[in-house]
Amino acid sequence: MKTKHIKTSILACLFILFTIVSCNTDDDSPNNIIQAEVQSNLQSGTWRVTRFIDSGTDETNHFTGYLFTFNSSGVVNANNGTNNYVGSWSITDSNSADDSQEDLDFNINFNLIIDFEDLNDDWDFISQSSTKIELIDISGGNGGADYLTLEQN
Repeated sequence: MKTKHIKTSILACLFILFTIVSCNTDDDSPNNIIQAEVQSNLQSGTWRVTRFIDSGTDETNHFTGYLFTFNSSGVVNANNGTNNYVGSWSITDSNSADDSQEDLDFNINFNLIIDFEDLNDDWDFISQSSTKIELIDISGGNGGADYLTLEQN
């Protein structure tokens, strides 16, 4: 009887150990899945700015004619046939415990390009699909909101 109890205890310990070791929440968390999906969508084709509101002012026209290409290496190109601007992009997770889309940041940076410097930020996602991404940035200083919408061509 004692041997049966020891075997049962060992099996229970092994099961618990196996469960703990095999659980890896990082790879399959909702944010990692959304992050991979958005990255894949962005790398498929070219995108255009269809809405850019900077502190209440519509500045979408600054990006008219520009097509954005997001490369897997983290490089973004903005080209209008005459000008080609190069920047960087990434999607990062703030690692909050609630695993919601709001924890993801869309980071974009164009160095020293006047019209494009307003895009430089860590944007929060409002919504995303395979053809449209809506972003928001709440200013830390005055609490105003900037909006950026990208749509696939």
